[in-house]
Amino acid sequence: MARPPPYTRVDVKSLLKIFKRYSYFQFVCIYLSSDKDGNGRIDANELQSALSNGVHLPFNINTVSMMMKMFDRDGSGGIEFNEFAALYDYVYRWKTCFQRYDTDRSGTIDAQEMQVALRSFGYDLSHPFVCQMLRRFDRTTRGCIAFDDFIYACVCLHYLTDAFRPYDHNRNGWAEMNFEQFLMAALSIIV
Repeated sequence: MARPPPYTRVDVKSLLKIFKRYSYFQFVCIYLSSDKDGNGRIDANELQSALSNGVHLPFNINTVSMMMKMFDRDGSGGIEFNEFAALYDYVYRWKTCFQRYDTDRSGTIDAQEMQVALRSFGYDLSHPFVCQMLRRFDRTTRGCIAFDDFIYACVCLHYLTDAFRPYDHNRNGWAEMNFEQFLMAALSIIV
């Protein structure tokens, strides 16, 4: 059985949070069982298999790819042990957030729950927009999104906001930009 690679840049806060929930041994076992080929790194397919969205579908590969880019800090193309600790903590925090807004405990977020979640994040978006956003991220066409799609939708909205912000000079939700600036902003959010 492969051992986790030595970690030189430990995200201590992530590890401490995880070790409050699991022993070191339990967490190493989670990591090793996710590393199916035993190469000391978790690739996108292994990560997708390791994660659960609660609706018996494969975890959204777009969400997996986004998290791979966010947490593969050394650019190796895989998630090593210390990176996995940070990723695992990130997913756990999103799961807690998801459960807070899944008020009917259906295991999914509908438009009303999504609107409440987005408002709590500081987004005052219209109901028609929230419905359109939900349709865009709803892989099951049931009018609601699962945990993994919720992460993807919220992080995409965050990236869009970051791309918009430099053009919103008065911080009032209005921007003025030319077409090339729009394209640059759009390209910056492609994850």
